[in-house]
Amino acid sequence: MEFFREVSQISSPQKAISFLESITEITPRIKNAIEFATEAHKNQKRQSGDPYITHPLLVSCIVAHFGGDEVMICAALLHDVVEDTEYTLEEVRSNYGDDVASLVDGLTKIVAIRAEELSPSHTNEKLVISALSFRKMLITSIKDVRVLIVKLCDRMHNMLTLEYMPKNKRLRISEETLVVYAPIAHRLGISTLKNELEDRSFYYIFPEVYRKIDKYFLDNKQTIRLKLNAFIQKVKKSIIQGGVPEGDFSVSSRIKRHYSIYLKMQRKGISIDEVLDLLAIRVIVKEPLDCYRVFGILHLAFKPIMSRFKDYIALPKENGYQTIHTTLFDNSAIFEVQIRTEDMHKSAEYGIAAHWKYKTGGNSQPSLDWLNKLQFKNDSVEEFYELVKNDLYSDDIVVFSPDGDDYSLPIGAVVLDFAYAVHTEVGNKAKEAYVNNQKTSLLTTLKSGDIVKIITAKETILRCSWIDAVKTSRAKSQLKANCALRIKEIEKKSAINIIATIFDKSANEIEQYVKDNELDEIIPRASRDIALLKDIKNRVKNSYQKEAGFLTQLKFRILKLKELHFDNIVLHTNHTISQAVFDYCCHPKFGDDIVALKVGTKAFIHHRMCDRAYLEIQKGVKMLYVGWLGDKIQTYKLIVALENRKGILANFLQFLAKNDINVLSIELGSQKNTYATHCEIKFECMSLGLKEIKQILSNQYKIIDIHALKDAYAN
Repeated sequence: MEFFREVSQISSPQKAISFLESITEITPRIKNAIEFATEAHKNQKRQSGDPYITHPLLVSCIVAHFGGDEVMICAALLHDVVEDTEYTLEEVRSNYGDDVASLVDGLTKIVAIRAEELSPSHTNEKLVISALSFRKMLITSIKDVRVLIVKLCDRMHNMLTLEYMPKNKRLRISEETLVVYAPIAHRLGISTLKNELEDRSFYYIFPEVYRKIDKYFLDNKQTIRLKLNAFIQKVKKSIIQGGVPEGDFSVSSRIKRHYSIYLKMQRKGISIDEVLDLLAIRVIVKEPLDCYRVFGILHLAFKPIMSRFKDYIALPKENGYQTIHTTLFDNSAIFEVQIRTEDMHKSAEYGIAAHWKYKTGGNSQPSLDWLNKLQFKNDSVEEFYELVKNDLYSDDIVVFSPDGDDYSLPIGAVVLDFAYAVHTEVGNKAKEAYVNNQKTSLLTTLKSGDIVKIITAKETILRCSWIDAVKTSRAKSQLKANCALRIKEIEKKSAINIIATIFDKSANEIEQYVKDNELDEIIPRASRDIALLKDIKNRVKNSYQKEAGFLTQLKFRILKLKELHFDNIVLHTNHTISQAVFDYCCHPKFGDDIVALKVGTKAFIHHRMCDRAYLEIQKGVKMLYVGWLGDKIQTYKLIVALENRKGILANFLQFLAKNDINVLSIELGSQKNTYATHCEIKFECMSLGLKEIKQILSNQYKIIDIHALKDAYAN
C-alpha cells in the first residue's frame, strides 16, 4: 500500500509532523501533545538511530489515516510516555483530560513487548508472553475499542521499521504480530492493516518462501498484466452492454497477497500455479441493488464456478464485511470477482475505523459482539489463547435455526458449535441434529446457508473426547468445564472407594470420615497420588485404632499396601489379586488415565471416563489404586509437511535433537509440489509429553498428525 510505503520512508520528526498535517488538522491539543511527547522522548533513540519521537509521530499519522479522532491521535502521540519516561498518567490526565488518559492507560496496561523481553523461540515462555499480551489487549479494549485501533497502528509502524532489529528479534516480533495483531485487525474488519501485518510478518518468518512467490510474480508480470487488462476490458464492455452507464461503476485489478497465497498452498497442498483466485478484479457500483445487477450480467457473460459464489451483502460477515464474491472462467483463465458499493469498499478496507474516517453508519460498522463473547475465565493464559485464536482468525460462515435466526461461526465449525452458539444448555444437552432436514452427526461440518435443528436430552451429555473436534471457544471451554467437573467427581469417588476397599468398610462410611475431617479438597488427588493415598490411609487407620479393641487392632497389621505388577499395570493393594484384565467396554491406550475395579481376586481396568465404570464407581464398588508400569520413554509417530528445499530435512532433524527427541525411523513421502512434502517419523522422548512436543513442533513446522504408539495391550 502506497501510504505505508510513504510512512516507512520518513525518518525525521519534522517530516513526520508535516505528514501528519497533510492528513489531519493539527488542533491546539494535538500540537501540545506533539510538544509534550517531543520533550519526554528528547534523549531517546530508536534502533535505526532516528530520534525516538518519530515513532509516536508516525503512529499518530497511521491513526489519523484510519480516521482517528483528536483523542486517538493524542493517545498515539503519548502512548509510550507513561511506560518509557518519567512522566506519569496523572500528568497526562491533568494536561489532556480523562478521555486521552483513559486510552493511554489502556495502551500502557497492554505492556508492549520489547525485543529484549522476548524469550527464545519455540518455548512455552514465548506462548505465555504472546497470550498475555493478547489477553490484555482484548480485555482492555472491552472498555474502549479505540485502544485496539491505536495499538494496531503502533505495531504497524514497528513492522515498517523492523529491518533495524537483529534477526532473532525480527522473527519473535513477526511471530507475535502474525498470531496476535493480524487476527485482531481481521476481526475489526480492517483488511488494510490485516494484510500489511500478515505480509510483513510472513516476509521475516519465511523469507525464502516469500521470495519464491515474489519471483513468480516478477517472472510472470507481463502475462499477469495482459490477462488482467484483457479481462477488465471484457467485464467493462459486458456491464455497459447490460445497461449500466460507464460513469456508474469502476473496475480495478487485484493480485492475491503473498501470505494469503502461502496459506492456500499449505492448506490444499498445491503449487502457486494451482491457486485459483490468484488474479482478481473488483467492481464498485453506486447502490446495493446494482451489485446484484452486475452480478447477473457477469454470470450471463462468463461461465461461473457456482461452488465459489458467496453473497456477503445479504449475509454480512460478523466483522461487517459486505461484498459479492464469484469466480469466472475466461479464455482458459480463472478470475475472482468482487462486487461492492463504495460504502462497502470503505468498510472492507477500514473496518470499524471507517466509522470515524467516513462517519458511515448501518452495516458498515462491524459488530463487536465477538469481543463480549470471548471466554476470558480460564486456568491459564495459554489455554485462553488456544481457545480464542480460532474465533478471531477464521473466516465466517452463516447458518440458520429453523426459525430463521442466523448465527456466525468459523469455517470448519460443526453442528455442536452451532448448538453452543444458540445457548450453553442447548450445547450441553444436544443429542441429535438435523441439517437441511436430514438427520446427521453432531460433528458434521457446517457450510454457509445450512439450516440446523438440535434435539436435546433431559440431562447434560458428557463429550470429553470431542474438545478438539469443535472449533469455537464457547464450545471448547464448556466441554472442558463439563469434563473437569466429571473428572473431579470420579477422582473423589474413586479415592473413597479405594480407601473403603483397603479397610473393608462401606464407601458411605469413608465418605463421612472425609467430610468430618475436611478432606474434600484433597481427596480427589489420592486416586492418582500414591503418597497422598498412603497418608490418608494412615489417618483413617489412626482414627479407627483409637476406637478399636485388641482383636480389631490385629487387623490393622495387614493394611500395608503391596505393589503388584501385571504386564503394563501396577497395583497398590493389601488384597490378593491374581490377574489384571481390560474390560470389554473401553480401550485405554498406554498413558491414558485409568481406574481399577476389584471383582474377587481380579482387577478390571477401565478408562477413567468410561461410562460403564462411572456407574459402578457411583455405587461404591470395591476399587484398587492403579497406574502404568514401564519406562517413561514414550514412542510417537509424527507426520509433518516440510518445505521441499535443500537442507530442510537436516535442519528438521537437528531441531528434534536439540529438543531431546530421539528419531527411531524416518520415511519421506512422495513429492506433491515444489513447496511441501510429507515426512513420517517415529521417535521417542523422555523429557516431554505429547502436548509439549506438539506445541514445540507446531511453532515452526506444519504438523499433519502426531500420536503415541504404545497402547494398553502391548506386552
